[in-house]
Amino acid sequence: MRNPILAAVIAVAGFTPAAYAQNLTVGVSWSNFQEERWKTDEGAIKAALEAAGATYVSADAQSSSAKQLSDVESLMAQGVDALIILAQDTAAIGPAVQAAADNDIPVVAYDRLIEDPRAFYLTFDNVEVGRMQARAVLEAAPKGNYVMIKGSNTDPNADFLRGGQQEVLQAAIDSGDIKIVGEAYTDGWLPANAQRNMEQILTENANDVDAVVASNDGTAGGAVAALTAQGLSGIPVSGQDGDHAALNRIAAGTQTVSVWKDARELGKNAAEIALALAGGAAPEEIANATKFTTPGGNEMNSVFLTPIPVTKENLSLVVDAGWITKEALCQGVTGGPAPCN
Repeated sequence: MRNPILAAVIAVAGFTPAAYAQNLTVGVSWSNFQEERWKTDEGAIKAALEAAGATYVSADAQSSSAKQLSDVESLMAQGVDALIILAQDTAAIGPAVQAAADNDIPVVAYDRLIEDPRAFYLTFDNVEVGRMQARAVLEAAPKGNYVMIKGSNTDPNADFLRGGQQEVLQAAIDSGDIKIVGEAYTDGWLPANAQRNMEQILTENANDVDAVVASNDGTAGGAVAALTAQGLSGIPVSGQDGDHAALNRIAAGTQTVSVWKDARELGKNAAEIALALAGGAAPEEIANATKFTTPGGNEMNSVFLTPIPVTKENLSLVVDAGWITKEALCQGVTGGPAPCN
């Protein structure tokens, strides 16, 4: 199933001929399905594979790194030709990548880094996402006490985001305009854990908080819940992913920004890259592939997509793109920003 001529066509054209793809199966190992966005990603992956005539199989690790290892074993036992892995834990997933390599099965590290040069890394520019989050919050609150609600400490994206945030905030920190009064990782990216962290930080600071840089929409939702309970609803809060609930919060004025990473594009690219690699394309031949040096010093072939910050000023963008309906965006909102006015 490794055809170099076909692989070259795939890499350049960005698609797999249906007649060939009908012989391919792509397995996807999801870390969890608790977050809204992964269902959108899955839909995009399935649609792209089906359009090419390939078969989709998947497993949900349910936030367990141990289960994810057994999930990957099961997917390989089903005869997959490529794996797309959303890693629950970047370190713990190592044996799965080794097993895939031993069986000549290419791996696409989906949205989250896997510290292994044998995997192909596909994501958005997460450092820039962090910058976008911090810029929007800093513009809304140029002075005051800041809280940093980070992602999971097992996900390298959490630190990529935090690094980008710090780049933007550093000058204001150095000048004394802002002060970081609380900071916490969010175990598993779970909103309930983010809410507990936010509640503790509010208690420690007697509610003297002026802005929250939360690293995704789930953690933003947890932070907003904690703020609302203390009568602080409406202070600047960041997020990412373009979750429908978060976009509704932007329309309602309780969240400042959600950096939109169009999961439809990410999923489509993942499917096409997986098919190309399964067809024998070299990672370097994938369209728009670049070399990325990981925090662990590994050089990986990677594709980085471009994120878009969504605020009250450009909310119509996600409606016009068909990402969310106007009704869902504007639910419960009266006199809000366009298109909710």
